[in-house]
This record gives sequence, C-alpha cells and structure tokens, in this order.
Amino acid sequence: MTQNSYDKVAQALEFIADHWDEQPELLEIAKQVRMNEFNFQKLFSEWVGISPKKFISVLTLEHAKRSLADNESVLGAALDSGLSGPSRLHDLFVSVEAMTPGEYKQQAKGLKIRYAWHQGVFGETLILATDRGLCGLAFLDDRGKQECFADMSRRWPMAQLIEDFDYTYPYMKQIFQHPDQVDPSKRTKLKLFIKGSEFQVKVWQALMEIPKGQLVTYGDIAKKLEMKTGAARAVGTAIGSNPVGWVIPCHRVIRNTGYLGGYRWGLPRKLAMMGYEAAS
Repeated sequence: MTQNSYDKVAQALEFIADHWDEQPELLEIAKQVRMNEFNFQKLFSEWVGISPKKFISVLTLEHAKRSLADNESVLGAALDSGLSGPSRLHDLFVSVEAMTPGEYKQQAKGLKIRYAWHQGVFGETLILATDRGLCGLAFLDDRGKQECFADMSRRWPMAQLIEDFDYTYPYMKQIFQHPDQVDPSKRTKLKLFIKGSEFQVKVWQALMEIPKGQLVTYGDIAKKLEMKTGAARAVGTAIGSNPVGWVIPCHRVIRNTGYLGGYRWGLPRKLAMMGYEAAS
C-alpha cells in the first residue's frame, strides 16, 4: 500500500477512534477521507481484510468486554502452551536478550546501532538494530521524524548511531511480511536486544506471551507477575516504555473496563493493529 493510501486509512482510523462508540455508517467515514463509499470500502478492506463495519464491531466496548471475559486466563493458557521466555509471535520465532547490569551501567558504550526509516503497513517505521538483534521499532507520529528518532536514540546515550537502510531492511521485511508469504522451512528466528530495568523486561516478556488477536488488561499483567493489588499503574508505565512496538505487542493491553486506553504512537494506530490482527 502506498503512503497516500495509508494516510487515507489512518485518517479514517482517527475518525473511528473518536467515534467508534457511535457506530458511524460507511458514508460518514468515507466523507472524512473525501472518497466515495465504494472506493473507500475497497481500500479499507484491502488494507485490513475486513469491511469498515466489521472493523468497528471488533472495536466496540461490548466486544472488548466479552474478549476479556473469554480470555480471563489467556496468559495462563499461553504459559501452558510453552510460550514463556523465548516465545512465538505472528508466526515468527522471537528470542529476547536483555542487557546485563554491567552493560546497562555503561549506557551502551561502544555499541554500534544501525537505523533507518522504512515504509510499512502502519506508516513510516523506524528500525534500530545491532549485531545482537533488533533494539528499537517506532512509528512516525505528530512529533515528526527528528523527535521520534531522538526519543528512541536517547535510550542509548553512549552508542554509535549509523544510518543504514540496507542493514535494517531485512528486519522490516521479516517483521511485517504476511505469514502466507513465508516459507515455513525458511523461517528464521527474530532476535531482540533490549535495554530496560529488570521489572520493565519482565513486563515486556509478559506482553509477548499474549496470543495474537487476544486482549488482556494491565491488571492481568500485574497478576501474572504476582504483583500486589494496585500495581496496574506501574505495569502501564513499563508498557509505555516499550522500545519495540508491534513485536512486543503492547497494543493488546486495554483497561479493565473494556475501554481501549491510550497508545504511545497514537490510538488510531492501536486500532489499526487490533483490526489487522482480528482480520487475520
């Protein structure tokens, strides 16, 4: 999909994010992006795999509540399925390596990080990678490229940052390639190299145990980590610091009321991710 097409879809998603509880009709949404109903439905369905009407139904409050009720023990089920530690995500095999306390203290001194912006299914995407694996994935938002990059790079204050499209492109392709286009015999492991406190890393690993297309609450994560009652706020802060969007699926966490909550790279993009997974 071209950037212009994504911009149209993103604009529609922004409208849906503000009005999904009103169940807007197709014509109303199409007008927001200055398209006729037929062309808009075709564009939207090609992107997400389902119609705008079905997409909105996936995002309703009642649907979210039912999903939470159905998946009350979803993390427990994931663990029973062997998804603890190195886990599977989107038909990708993912292994996680966190910085050691000593490396953390050194603030990535001597580490080389290669980065580049790429066009992706969720808009322009920033990839950062080292020889030990993917260390950052972010999306362009209203702050602009310079500030988005600064936000990610300041996590590694002593690292050497090198712009390198060719080095980061294979990560982009592997992460966002549709499962139907992947030959299982040629599937390779996606390596993550992440920097965070011990608590943050535990939260991020818990996120990776949420099955694709499922939803859990901040409280579910706190319970899984055997934290005290009221720890959901601390979990939310750790989730907001997620350095690898989409791969570490913080978009699968919502409030215990069923409301969607916020998202670091914008609620419309969170809606897009939820709808994309629901369709597949």
